[in-house]
Amino acid sequence: MAKAKVTYSRYDTADYLRTEEDIALYMEAVMEEGGDDANLIAHALGDVARARNMSQLAREVGMTREGLYKALSSEGNPSFDTIMKVTKALGLKLGFKPIRGVRGGRRVRRPVRHTSASASR
Repeated sequence: MAKAKVTYSRYDTADYLRTEEDIALYMEAVMEEGGDDANLIAHALGDVARARNMSQLAREVGMTREGLYKALSSEGNPSFDTIMKVTKALGLKLGFKPIRGVRGGRRVRRPVRHTSASASR
């Protein structure tokens, strides 16, 4: 008996980014999981850009379509200015949150609170 041939379709994240909420949740997950990987973030923005109209986005950002594809690829290295222009054109906003227990790259020690019983000793 011959085995049935299995075929797989190409997976593209952009195919699943249909709503504003989908896009926001996707970018939030990317930032949570790989927020210190600039290439991953740029690539994720490329996924969002492909889910939208890449040509229109390129015009809004002031780049060629090919240049924008390259900048937002996993091998791209877009400037921060490009990232800001792309996020704005996509209707997104970058945000920053403090890392718990870290200030200026160093762990923060919480002050010791003395209770009235320990203070009277």
